[in-house]
Amino acid sequence: MTEAYCMKCKKKKEMKDVKPVTMKNGRKAAKGTCPTCGTKMFKIGG
Repeated sequence: MTEAYCMKCKKKKEMKDVKPVTMKNGRKAAKGTCPTCGTKMFKIGG
């Protein structure tokens, strides 16, 4: 699992439904949702 910061909960949490993505500049990242509040989360280099 990948940890990222949730802007709504103000805490670092494990992302749910993590999907690897590639940004426009070619860097890898991970997209997911917060397991508590459902807010979208994003981590560069994940």
